[in-house]
Amino acid sequence: MDRRETLKLMMMAAMSSERLSTQLLSAQETGFISRWHQWPNMGWAGPEHWGNRLQDWKVMQGSLVCQVCAPDRTLHCLTHYAKEGHFMTSVEVARTVEGSGAVTGFRIGLKGPVDDIRSAVVHGNGLDVGIDGSGALVIGSARSRYPISSYGSIRLDATITRSPSGSRIELVARSASTGTELASLSHEDLTESDVIGSIALLSHAGEQSAGAGAIFRDWTISGLGIETDPAAAFGPIMFAQYTAHRGVLKLTAQLAPIESIPGVRCKLDIRTPDDIWETVATAHVDTLSRTARFRVEGWNVTSAAKYRVRLTLPLGSGPETFEYLGTIAEEPGHLTPVRAAVFSCNADHGFPDADVVNHVLKHSPDLALFLGDQFYEGSGGFGIQTDTIETASLDMLHKWYMFGWSYREIFRNIPTAFIPDDHDVYHGNIWGESGRKAPTEEGWGATAQDQGGFKMPPEWVNAVQVAQTSHLPDPYDPTPVDQGIGVYYTRWDYGGVSFAILEDRKFKSSPSNVMPTEARVLNGWIQNPEFDVTQHRDPPGSELLGARQMNFLEAWSEDWSGSAQMKVVLSQTNFASVHSIPSDAMSGAILPSLPMPQPGTYVEGDKIAADMDSNGWPSQKRDEVLRILRRCSAFHIAGDQHLATVVRHGIEDFGDAGFTFTGPALNNIWPRRWWPPREERQAPLDIPGPEYTGDFLDGFGNRITVHASANPRATGLQPAVLHDRVTGYGIVIFDKANERITIECWPRHVDPSQDRAMQFEGWPITVHSDDGDGRKPVGYLPPIRVHGLEHAPVVELRSISGALIYSRRIQGIEFNLPVFDYGPHVVRIGDPDQARWLERTVQPNGQSGTPLVFDFTQ
Repeated sequence: MDRRETLKLMMMAAMSSERLSTQLLSAQETGFISRWHQWPNMGWAGPEHWGNRLQDWKVMQGSLVCQVCAPDRTLHCLTHYAKEGHFMTSVEVARTVEGSGAVTGFRIGLKGPVDDIRSAVVHGNGLDVGIDGSGALVIGSARSRYPISSYGSIRLDATITRSPSGSRIELVARSASTGTELASLSHEDLTESDVIGSIALLSHAGEQSAGAGAIFRDWTISGLGIETDPAAAFGPIMFAQYTAHRGVLKLTAQLAPIESIPGVRCKLDIRTPDDIWETVATAHVDTLSRTARFRVEGWNVTSAAKYRVRLTLPLGSGPETFEYLGTIAEEPGHLTPVRAAVFSCNADHGFPDADVVNHVLKHSPDLALFLGDQFYEGSGGFGIQTDTIETASLDMLHKWYMFGWSYREIFRNIPTAFIPDDHDVYHGNIWGESGRKAPTEEGWGATAQDQGGFKMPPEWVNAVQVAQTSHLPDPYDPTPVDQGIGVYYTRWDYGGVSFAILEDRKFKSSPSNVMPTEARVLNGWIQNPEFDVTQHRDPPGSELLGARQMNFLEAWSEDWSGSAQMKVVLSQTNFASVHSIPSDAMSGAILPSLPMPQPGTYVEGDKIAADMDSNGWPSQKRDEVLRILRRCSAFHIAGDQHLATVVRHGIEDFGDAGFTFTGPALNNIWPRRWWPPREERQAPLDIPGPEYTGDFLDGFGNRITVHASANPRATGLQPAVLHDRVTGYGIVIFDKANERITIECWPRHVDPSQDRAMQFEGWPITVHSDDGDGRKPVGYLPPIRVHGLEHAPVVELRSISGALIYSRRIQGIEFNLPVFDYGPHVVRIGDPDQARWLERTVQPNGQSGTPLVFDFTQ
């Protein structure tokens, strides 16, 4: 840079001491000017910014206020960042942070592990430039000789130019009222890498203490080295998710913390066939969840429609309207395959996860399923804050916003289901015990969790559920559980697939409360090595799904209305404990620290785990659930386990029940593995596979047939913490016309559009829709022929007493029905959507003979 350019930047810095002067500069020169003086008071810094943490920053009387005196509080500019070392930034500081190690001012040159502004603002490290706790100017390790002795509001001007070593920073402090220079400091021993990247305001205390942090006003960023990207703004409509179910569209818009602005209403507009926007619903902003919830009756699912969520806010310069656009997808037709993208367990190792989004969209999924742990307590790097419901709700939203920031392009234009799991409600494990309060007085971890219930206040739990599930179809039975905590278990019919959405955790018993004391249960793990859990399959008083959800499953399993052709259960976790731990371990706590095996290695010395956080416990209740699912040949998709597997369950015999696909983790904070002792395999697969496949008894004695397991391994990819832990996603294709379900399991780093793109070992796997019932028939009823039904018939096979043996949607008009005993059976055939049924009592006599005709034409 020549002297003329340097003087120009320094003159701009001097001019910025007065807001009016700053605003007279051309847009090209000024780049960014903060707008807090235009915004009403609110608990958010505005769409151009990301605050660490969300709850630590607010706009008050035209100023930006950091509400805590704590380390590393940064407020980033999203829309402007330094691509070259030639820029300046200026801000008025009305209050500084005092004390040893404190810095108030800027943090520049922030870069994250991923080349993305979102990575930089969450995980980035940078160079501190400003005033320390004693009043001295600092640039990194450089410090001015004398502190500023006495001052009110000051203006900090940082000018970055090129130097022989790479980059030079000149920092000047002036009186904000008079423009008088108070102090200056320069630092030339910098590389350009030190200064390019995200630019943030900094309120940093050496250690956390009572009181508030810094106050800022009138922040500007300018210069030829500044890159501008208005599309990088985030909010105030952060994202939206929706479902369509039986003519009802439900859409939830996630908003920034703007609920304190009087009179705010959100509108949902739909683009009509005449190409005009029509408002179809209006919603207020929920106080804790910061959501706007819309409901539209009579929705036409046969064609796609563009939607617009719209919000007008009163700024000082006049009302300003913000929009979030997307598409309500056309529902897949009768014979069209339905492609579901499956996700769970999203820590922040790979944030902002653009690789996952890009790869998933290449599959063109019809719907998305996020099955729990959408975030973790550590997401964003600050742990959790639970002191008040208000700050705790903002703490949760900080993590939830990160999730949506990563994945909103996946579900912007397709329907999606979310199921919150334990970490979504700040639990390592949770046994909900019908909503009781977990006692946290004696501790926050396993001490509280093991007594059952929810640690967080019910209002907060409900806010999490509203944010994640209020767009789902209405609950089957909305009656709240204890403490007034809501429920969301429900049915969702879409594209000919009927989904039962479960809440595994909410009603489940804590094992510490129902297992014998000699088991010495800690966090769902038995600590007594002499205790045989397989002898305690049904502890007195134990619950898994609870009576209410069992009643729901019974009703859902028999109901094929809504043109349902296949049935699928969605839950937080698997109905078995499908992982192993070292033989001398008493829990899985050691797993994250174990070395990753090389490809092709079989890890010796493990034992099959008995993890009561899985739905393999309590075993008798697990069997009861599987019997219901078997009766309607339901397929099951789960999350939680951090280990992708495909398992066929057994109840009385191996393989006599249905299949479960447990998807891989998106970002795996807790890697699991499946290395069972070779001698414990009861039988191999019919088509031989790796030695960890085949028939096994899990840690509770449940019968399982493992068809695939994506075990962790050393990949050589970086970062290893992301890729060695078998992270990725699932794609499940429901081919209704051919009655087949194909399960795909993709590593996150693999581009599925490339030739020879490889899934995890063992995938893809295709099963028949009838494989949800693995019982071996003893015979068949005579052939059955159906006349006069418009749609594929629904068949119910019942005992003479009326008990359902199974129900199916049958493709075709002539078929044979298997039976499992030789007595007479009641066959009921019809169309539930037209309420047309015929019923006969039939005796098994083999697969041949004169067909029995069910004639609906008469």
